[in-house]
Parts: sequence; C-alpha cells; structure tokens
Amino acid sequence: MPVRVEETSSSSSTSSSSSAPSQLSGENASGHTSPPVCTLLTVGQAFSGTQNVSSIQKDEAWRVNVRIQGCDLDHGYLCGTMEALNVPMADTPVVTFWEGEIVDGKNYTFFTGKWEASSEDDIRHWTKFPSFQPFLEQVKVDGGKSLDLNNYPYIFMRWKEQYFVNVGTDCGLTIAGFYYVCFSCTDGSINGFYYDPNSSPFQKLELKSTNEGRSGFSFSSYELQ
Repeated sequence: MPVRVEETSSSSSTSSSSSAPSQLSGENASGHTSPPVCTLLTVGQAFSGTQNVSSIQKDEAWRVNVRIQGCDLDHGYLCGTMEALNVPMADTPVVTFWEGEIVDGKNYTFFTGKWEASSEDDIRHWTKFPSFQPFLEQVKVDGGKSLDLNNYPYIFMRWKEQYFVNVGTDCGLTIAGFYYVCFSCTDGSINGFYYDPNSSPFQKLELKSTNEGRSGFSFSSYELQ
C-alpha cells in the first residue's frame, strides 16, 4: 500500500536462494501437483517485517504486520490482512484486506494476465527472486503451466489488496497494485515486490514468521467491509 508517485528508478534483488530440503505435496487427478504443504502457511499465522517505499527523494520503510485469514491450497487461494505502521500521512496504522493467488500451474501460472501487468512485467519481477531462476526459460514458453512444483521449497504467489479496513480511500495510500511474493517453506520468510505502474517500482516487502499469538494486530479488532 505505497504512496502513489511517478518514478522510473529500480532497486536490485536481495532475496536469497537456498538448497532447502523438499517438502511434501499432493497431486490431483489431472496430474498437476499442489504446492508443498507448509506448516507456516496456515490460517492464523502471523508475519512481521518492513516494506521499503523509498523513492529518489528519500529513503523510507514502514513496519508491516501480516496475518493469514484463509488458505485453500487445492484452489490456489489464500487471503489475509496487512497492517502498515508508522505511515507518515496516517494518524493510525493502516489495515487492508488482501486476496492471494498461489502459482501452482493448475489454478494460476506465473503470468498475471490482469492488473496492468504484462508478461514482461511478470518476468521482470519474478526474476528478482533467485529461487525462480530454475524456471525462467520454461515460464517464457508457457507461463509455467508444465512445471512440476512438487517438492520445491518455495511457493510463489500474488497478493492483491482489495480494500482498506479501518481508513477511507482518502488516506493518501493506494492499493491499485499488487505484490509478487516468494514464500520459503523452510523458515516461513516472505519476500515480495510491489507492482503498480503509477508507484515507485520494486518496493520490497520483507517478512519473517512469528510465533507470537498476539503479534501485530487482532483481526477481530477491525470491522471488515
């Protein structure tokens, strides 16, 4: 949920790759494999970290809390809430509700096909994640439909914020874009890059899973639309 600005600068990739052990996953009747079963990608799991919203004019990062509210791996769906703290133009933490698409080759591929994102935009963002590199050439061919993501220790997703929970649309922030997300099944870390043609490019989201049950905010504390 960055401030809407016009920029042309970009940032370098800092997401790290790992030879993490494989995770168990299922296979459906059509032959497509489901993403790895991750104990850290479950309803109620909380994450905390930062989103870098720096521009040419200044360096800036917001503290961010995320909580998963729903997860359906069979249909490639998950949803949750995102809370941005220390937002300069807001008097209160800003909370949004988001829905996610899990790239599994069955329900969703690496090609977005909407939200003003071209296949070139997709490739440019996915390649920011070193863990995506083994799939690059095949994704260029078919978006990753033929890839077997079974046992891969990372899950790739897109998160799209749907609405503001506790503030109005005049809060000075935008939710027009979406996040390209890479989730590590090994340690529950999340790296993401925000895409919106009208915002600073490659704003990075970095989150770590937390075991604190009360970490961040309570979903029930806000009235959803």
